[in-house]
Amino acid sequence: MIRIVTTRRLQRLEQNADRARARVREVQAQADTALGRHVHNAVELTARAEQAEAAASAARWDKDTAETEAKRLREHVGELEDALERAEATTDEVGVLLSGAMKELSVSRQELLLKDIAIGRLREELEAEPVEGQSLTVLLHHGEPHTIYVSRGDAHADTATHGLPADHVWKPCDDRPPAAFTWRCEAFIYNPVSNGFRRLHMPAPKQIEGAA
Repeated sequence: MIRIVTTRRLQRLEQNADRARARVREVQAQADTALGRHVHNAVELTARAEQAEAAASAARWDKDTAETEAKRLREHVGELEDALERAEATTDEVGVLLSGAMKELSVSRQELLLKDIAIGRLREELEAEPVEGQSLTVLLHHGEPHTIYVSRGDAHADTATHGLPADHVWKPCDDRPPAAFTWRCEAFIYNPVSNGFRRLHMPAPKQIEGAA
């Protein structure tokens, strides 16, 4: 009877020991799993911390770089503004010079146009054949020919060349010889027979001593 009890008890103890060992293995497996999970989490957290620190360092570097770049850009903008002000001042000066040059050019063009018109008129007059009755006015200085004009009006209008005032009044000449006048206008009429211009008022012929 004692043996039976002892055997059964031993069997129960062995079964309990087996269950205990199985439980130990189960708990050990759970502990290993938990430890592995903890190690994995620790490694992951460490990696995240390192990444966060690297990102923070990069952010600090980016901030410093951005501030340096912003400072450089502000200085560059200031230089551009100064250059723009100088360019505007130069543009104003160039505008004034250009305006003056354009005015001078306009005046020169007008003078050139008037000269072209005058040259064209003179060319037409020179190329035109003289006709009977056409007259020319010769300006005499102390009786000597000085300037030939197309008309008496042109001769009178050119008083500045003669040293006379603009309001000088020209009067008909008397019977004195041309040499007695400082300035005198004489009209010459075209004569187709002689193909030349003859004096409108011929002076009285001088008597030659000894002539019959």
